[in-house]
Amino acid sequence: MSQDIDDDTFQQLRDMIQRFVIERLMPNETRLEIEDEIPEEIVTEMRELGLFGLTIPPEYGGIGLNARQEAQIAQIFGHTALAFRSLLATNIGIGARGLIFEGTDAQKEAYLPRLASGELMCAFALTEPDTGSDPANLTTKAVRDGDDYLISGTKRYITNAERAGLFTVMARTDFDAPGAEAISAFLVPGDAPGLTVGKKDRKMGQRGTTTSDVVFDKVRVPASAIIGETPGRGFRLAMRVLDRGRIHIAALATGMCDRLISEMVEYAKNRRQFGKPIAEYQLIQGMIADSYTEYRACKALVEETAGIYDDTGAARTEASAAKYFATEAVGRVADRAVQVHGGAGYMSEYPVERFYRDVRLLRIYEGTSQIQQLLIARQVLKGEA
Repeated sequence: MSQDIDDDTFQQLRDMIQRFVIERLMPNETRLEIEDEIPEEIVTEMRELGLFGLTIPPEYGGIGLNARQEAQIAQIFGHTALAFRSLLATNIGIGARGLIFEGTDAQKEAYLPRLASGELMCAFALTEPDTGSDPANLTTKAVRDGDDYLISGTKRYITNAERAGLFTVMARTDFDAPGAEAISAFLVPGDAPGLTVGKKDRKMGQRGTTTSDVVFDKVRVPASAIIGETPGRGFRLAMRVLDRGRIHIAALATGMCDRLISEMVEYAKNRRQFGKPIAEYQLIQGMIADSYTEYRACKALVEETAGIYDDTGAARTEASAAKYFATEAVGRVADRAVQVHGGAGYMSEYPVERFYRDVRLLRIYEGTSQIQQLLIARQVLKGEA
């Protein structure tokens, strides 16, 4: 359930993060794009500000934001290059969330304080070369060997794998049970013998965000490394983790809509054609109006969905709808922003060119738009939406 901080404290935190994004992150966007790496001084500042512990419970050194509050912070991070938020994402989201939900007291005490401080980075290892949208059929296996398990398999597109000191790994532990019942979630140290992180992937966008293959070659971990020490709960835990993660992604997309609208408005006011600013032309105004309307719709949907999650502890269909709508919407807004800029929008010196590439991934990770459609339709047809 929610772990509220009081309104005044949250407002101070929100204002501090907004200043940090405006004064430190946005000015470093071009540097990030060129170097394809987050400057280490920025990483240090993020640690000092406590940003790696935004959603980790206060008793473990974090801030303990609820879903509503997290959504507001995600919208702020949407105003800058996505790589900055991605560095934090696994510690405040999918990488640590399973541990928060179902970890034993000993597991939480061993890892959460270090995750909250940013001393330890974690990664969420679910996707495989042949199983992305169908994780129930993953092939990474964990074979029992006395009091231990031996994990073997390959994970793909794992965010922050290069930096990770801890992996949450989904692996098959039961070879007779059906798909979902056979999967367990393991906590695997990044320096475990047999664990190898591949080279950094080259991507269309989101430069500065690192993803890599991770290979497990009979990596030995104790049975106590299973989150909650109960086998067979990994798939359900992953789905629970992704529910809140999808609200976060929807909020991120909402913030990006806002930044893109600001960019197109500023350009339209200053760019002159046929003797007047292009902002005075109705076709340009139409694109701005459509974008603003979609932004408001995204914002309302995210806020309602986060509220449902906080109030009930679940929002599976609502989270899928929010993620589906907002990530599709920001793609349309980014396209219009480039169109308003004309030829300049195709040039890398303008932020809309980078945003146009960056937002494309939002419709793919943490469940593609098509998977969200299936999830939504399934619940609606069952009368459970």
